[in-house]
Amino acid sequence: MSDRRWERRVVVDTILNHATEVVFPYLSDPTHWHDFAPAVVFRKQIDDGPPRVGTRWMATDRIGPFRIHFVDQLEHFDENRSVVWLSSAPWNSRVEYACTASGEGTRIRADYEGVLSDSLRWQLGWLPGWATHWILAQDFRRLDRLLTLQVRASGRWQLHHVPNENAPIS
Repeated sequence: MSDRRWERRVVVDTILNHATEVVFPYLSDPTHWHDFAPAVVFRKQIDDGPPRVGTRWMATDRIGPFRIHFVDQLEHFDENRSVVWLSSAPWNSRVEYACTASGEGTRIRADYEGVLSDSLRWQLGWLPGWATHWILAQDFRRLDRLLTLQVRASGRWQLHHVPNENAPIS
């Protein structure tokens, strides 16, 4: 009989106020995860060439005061629709981000499942499911805020740098 107490499955279903073409690149490129997910400390591609299914990244996450080292691998990629990541021990997980248009925004269904091992058992194994869900959902709130700030900054730049058609040409 397997010990199921270390198995975890969390599904976060959320809507971001930005187009899928803007949201998806953040979910499909691990080097941008630290921009909105505070647990992410480091990601570096291990394999040569452009990212593709099978490409791996060295990874470090921070859980409280502890650093967890593992390998992420791209398992599935469907541009602007879905991406699946596999993480080695101690996460032993599969994460799928499925994106669909929702009005002018993007609906994301993030499905996290895995079996905690090693030190993660005592670092995270005690957390109730609702707390894990809340923590992961916060990452999407931060991503939505990040994208909103980028849009605002772009708008301010354009407002102050739009060429004046009536200005004399020197």
